[in-house]
Amino acid sequence: MSNAATSPRPLILISNDDSIAAPGIAVLVRVMQRLGEVIVVAPASPQSGMGHAITLAEPLRLDRSHLFEGLEAYTCSGTPADCVKIAKHLVLKDRRPDLVVSGVNHGSNASVNVIYSGTMSAAIEAAIEGLPAIGFSLCDFSHQADFSHAEPWIEHIAREALAKGIPTGTALNVNIPKKSNDPIVGARLCRQAKAKWQEEFDTRQDPYNRPYYWVLGNFLNEDNGEDTDEWALAHNYISIVPCQFDLTAHHHLQSMNSAWELQLPGRPTPAEPTQPHPVSPGDYGPANPQG
Repeated sequence: MSNAATSPRPLILISNDDSIAAPGIAVLVRVMQRLGEVIVVAPASPQSGMGHAITLAEPLRLDRSHLFEGLEAYTCSGTPADCVKIAKHLVLKDRRPDLVVSGVNHGSNASVNVIYSGTMSAAIEAAIEGLPAIGFSLCDFSHQADFSHAEPWIEHIAREALAKGIPTGTALNVNIPKKSNDPIVGARLCRQAKAKWQEEFDTRQDPYNRPYYWVLGNFLNEDNGEDTDEWALAHNYISIVPCQFDLTAHHHLQSMNSAWELQLPGRPTPAEPTQPHPVSPGDYGPANPQG
C-alpha cells in the first residue's frame, strides 16, 4: 500500500458509488492523471443510494485491482464512505491527498438527491477529514452515457480546486447536464433546490405468495429559483453547490430556544449557560489550497 515519499505532483484520491468497473470512474481516472498522482479506492460492487452508510456488521475486504494499467487501485467491499475511510487510514497512511474526487455518477445528485447519494457521501467523508473534495455527477442514467462534453469541465473545476482551494469542511456537489445538441453554457455556484421524491411501490409476489416491492417514484422540484442547482441544469449550466456536513438549522436555534419549554413541569430552571457565538461555515477553518 502507498507509503511513497511525497510527490511533487498533487496526490488525488478517486472513489465513487457505481463500482470500480463503472464507465464514470474511468473518466475521472483519465482526467485526474493529467493533474497529478492518482490512487483509486472504489466499491467492489454498485453502492448507489447508500447515502453515508458505513459497514459495521461484517468485515471489510480490501483487494488490489489491476483494472487501470500502471495505477495503484483497490476495491473495497463496503460503501463509498468506507472506501474513503480505509483509503485514508490504510492505503495512504501518512500521505495526505491534495484532492478527493468521487464519480462520475450516472445520474443527477442535485437538490434532495445529495442526501441519498453514495457519490457525495465519499466526498463528504473526505470533507469530514478536512480534505478538499468534489463529487461529480452526469445527469444521464444510461450506462452508455456520453461523457465527452463533461471531461474538459471536470478538468477545469478540479484545476480550480487545486489552485484556489475549497473551504475546509466543505465538499462541492457538481452536476453536469446530459449531452445534447447545445453546448454547456457555463458553470454556476448555486444553492440546493427544495425538492422531493413522490414514491410509488410496485407490489409483486414471490413463489411463496409473499409480497415484495420495487420502489419507483417521480422527482418533484418545488423550487424554481434562478439561484438553484435545478434551474442551472434546466438551462444547460453545470451546477456547483458547496455542501457541509453540519446539518444544524442554525437559523432556528434562537426562535426555538425562546418558544419551547425545555424543562419538565415542576423542575427548577437551571442557570443559562453562556451563549456560544453563532456557528458559520468559516468556523471550520479557512480555505486550504493544498488540503
